[in-house]
Amino acid sequence: MELSRIDVHLLRGCCLEAERSDVVGYQLEGWSNALNEFSNPHLTAVISEIKTGSRILRELADLSQVHKDRVPLILNPLNIVLPCLSRSLRDITAHYEDRTRQKLNRWRHMYHTMTNEAGGLSLPGRFMAYNQYLSSLRDLLIRSPNFDLNMLEKLRRQIMQLREARGIPPPTIQAGPLVRYDSLLSHVSDPTVHWAEHIFSLPLPSRTALGRHQLSFNDDQISLTVYRNGIDKSPYLLLRIFDQGTPWFSVRGAHELCIERDGSSLQLKRWSRMERRSKTWAVLHFMTWEARNKLTVRLGPEEYALCGEHKLFQARVFDDGFKHSLIVYEDIATRALRLHAAVWDGELRQCPVWTAFVTHQSASPTWLKRVSHHRVRLADVQLYVFCRQYRQQNQRRGAVGAFEIHFVSEEAARRFEEVFYPPQTGPAVVVSTGI
Repeated sequence: MELSRIDVHLLRGCCLEAERSDVVGYQLEGWSNALNEFSNPHLTAVISEIKTGSRILRELADLSQVHKDRVPLILNPLNIVLPCLSRSLRDITAHYEDRTRQKLNRWRHMYHTMTNEAGGLSLPGRFMAYNQYLSSLRDLLIRSPNFDLNMLEKLRRQIMQLREARGIPPPTIQAGPLVRYDSLLSHVSDPTVHWAEHIFSLPLPSRTALGRHQLSFNDDQISLTVYRNGIDKSPYLLLRIFDQGTPWFSVRGAHELCIERDGSSLQLKRWSRMERRSKTWAVLHFMTWEARNKLTVRLGPEEYALCGEHKLFQARVFDDGFKHSLIVYEDIATRALRLHAAVWDGELRQCPVWTAFVTHQSASPTWLKRVSHHRVRLADVQLYVFCRQYRQQNQRRGAVGAFEIHFVSEEAARRFEEVFYPPQTGPAVVVSTGI
C-alpha cells in the first residue's frame, strides 16, 4: 500500500515533534538548573512527560516501517494530535524566550497561563494526555492486546477540546482511509506470540557489566528494531538514524546479515555477493552481556563461529523427547558460563534450541544435584527458547521446577557436574566431549 504525500508528512511529523520535544526538554532543564527548582514537582513532571513523548513519537515512526499495512489506521488520529502537541511545545518556547520577565516569573506565568487555557488541566497533565494518546496509537499499530478503544476515544475528545481552546480548527483533510472505531477491535487480536517476542519480554536473571563502554544509542538518535515480516514470516532488522533532523531507515533480513561479537559490541555485517565477503552494516555497543532461516545465504564455516567464547563441555542429551547437543561455553571477557542446547543431527543439525546464562545461583552447593547415573537437576535456571515446538515444562521437576538434564551416558553426566563442582582431590580437569 502506497502512502500519499500527506500521509508521509504525518509520519515525518512524528520525528519533527520528537526533535522539538528534545529542544523544549533541554530548555526546561536549563530553567530548573538556573532557578534551583530541582524539587519543583510540576517542573520535573513536565520535563519527564515531554521526554517520554519524544521517545514514543520516535517509536511510532520506527514501528510504522515495520507495520506498514496498519499505518493507515493511525494517520487520522495523528492528524488530530500532532498540531495540538506542536502548538503546546511552541508555546513553551515562546514563554521561555520572553525576556520581559525574570526566569522565575516566566515559569510561573507559563504554568498558570497554559493551565487556565486548558480548562484547569495542569501542564504535566496535558502532556500526559498526549503521551497516553500516542501510546494508544502505538498499541493499535502493533496489534497490542493492551489497546483500549474506549480510552482512545476518551483521549481523542480531550485533545479536540484542547485544540478548540487554543483556536486550532478541526482537521480539514482526511488522512488515511475512513475507519469506523467499532471496526478496530477486529484488528488488534493476534493470539500467536512468536518465540522471539517471548524471549525479549523475559527479564534478565542477572546483569554483568562489561568493561569497555562505548557510545550508547545516543538518546534515541539511533534505533534498532527486530521484527518478523508478515509476508515471508522471517526476522528482519530495521535500523534508524537521524541526519540533520531527517530520519533514515535501512532494513536487512537476518538471513542477509553476519552477526559477530567483539567484546561489548555486536558487529552486524551484510554479505556482499559481489565480493564474497561480509561488510559492516552496523556496530552496536552494549553495557551488559546477558539469539535457521530458509532464506539464509550460504556462508563460510567461520561465519558460524561464536566469537568471545570457548567450549568447556559438550555431550548428547535427551531433551523433551529429542536428541540434543548440550554445550557449556565460557565467556572469555567475563569468565561467565552459558548453557547452549542445539539439534544433534538431521537437516537442522547445530540449530539452537535454547540457551541459559549461569548466574550467581550456581555458587550454591544445592544448585546442581545428581539424581541418578544419567540425570542432573539444576535448581534455578532460566531458559531462552528459540523453538516453538520445544516444551521446557516437560523437563521441570518438583515444586520449585528444577530443570532436569538427561545425559545419554553416565560419564557425560559426571563431567558436566565437574564443570561446576570440581573434584576436591585436585584441580579440575575440564574436558570437552562429544559423548
